[in-house]
Amino acid sequence: MTLTLSETEASPLEKRNRVLPRIVGIATATPPHSYAQSELLDIFGITDRRIRSLFMNSAIDRRFLTLPPEEPGGGRRVETQGELLRKHRTSSVEMGARAVRECVARTGLDLSEIGYICCVTTTGLLTPGLSAHLIKELGLSVHTSRLDVVGMGCNAGLNGLNAVAGWAGAHPGRPALMVCVETCSAAYVFDGTMRTAVVNSLFGDGAAAVILMADPSGLLEEGHVRAEGPTILKFSSCIIPDAIDAMRYDWDEDQGKFSFFLDRDVPYVVGAHAELIIGRLLADTGVRRSDIAHWIIHSGGKKVIDSVQINLGLTRHDVRHTSGVLRDYGNLSSGSFLFSYERLMAEGRVQPGDHGIFMTMGPGSTIETALVRY
Repeated sequence: MTLTLSETEASPLEKRNRVLPRIVGIATATPPHSYAQSELLDIFGITDRRIRSLFMNSAIDRRFLTLPPEEPGGGRRVETQGELLRKHRTSSVEMGARAVRECVARTGLDLSEIGYICCVTTTGLLTPGLSAHLIKELGLSVHTSRLDVVGMGCNAGLNGLNAVAGWAGAHPGRPALMVCVETCSAAYVFDGTMRTAVVNSLFGDGAAAVILMADPSGLLEEGHVRAEGPTILKFSSCIIPDAIDAMRYDWDEDQGKFSFFLDRDVPYVVGAHAELIIGRLLADTGVRRSDIAHWIIHSGGKKVIDSVQINLGLTRHDVRHTSGVLRDYGNLSSGSFLFSYERLMAEGRVQPGDHGIFMTMGPGSTIETALVRY
């Protein structure tokens, strides 16, 4: 396959003059209700053995979802595309706002200090974007700089983080915020086919907020801001144009809705290119793959995790948080890696000076990576 690679590493001169941004806070949020895979099969009356097997062998125990309303006679109502878009807006604003408030509280900052907000989502379209709705909901300054990353898919959390890191580095001492919000239950089609069953068995709803800050004034060291997160050293990207149709939204004329498609070969395409992109990420950094103490990989699905693990020679321990998030939440699209990162930080095993890698995968087919130092 033909590859296109891009990197955002600065030149040696830029490295000497720039201030590297640091993650100073993380928080997540979900809808109020979670469901076991077996419960979902019963709720939607799914009897097809192939589909039931798909759900029950997904390495997922539970997912947080906003299900359609119940019909008076039982079962769940079929939602229109308009209703799904309204669900996306309502749930995304609510979850996103909760994640942001918790993230800001954990850092000891104030909402009024946020200078930049980047919102990432693939599960619905809003105009004005989610950033505008969150600025209003949270009472952020009307002068807050903002960006909406829409439709890039599961890899988009690192695309957004790249932009946020750039703004933070250019505005030392000012907090920059990224919010990944995915209401995947607003992107479901229930038509009994294996195509839609793959999607319906995998994705869950959730939001994650992260704050970055480049702080030459010493506020972090002096304790004015509580922070335990890593410095971001470098980003690297890889897009595989020959696999551009492997993950995509299509318009389903029969259902009158957008329908997401996942090619069954996606895990193997991603795995086959994982070693290449990690090599490019570590090039000219002086960091070897054996130096990486912490791996935060997108919870794309059991086969995706297995493929990446095998191709990079990782252990089960290396991907424990990735697998744990898949088990407890399903695939949360752009925010999945931040749920795993939150678990890593809560574990309390990170040591100063440790190196880590963030890795996300999505439509394109695309692999995004970041090298960090704790």
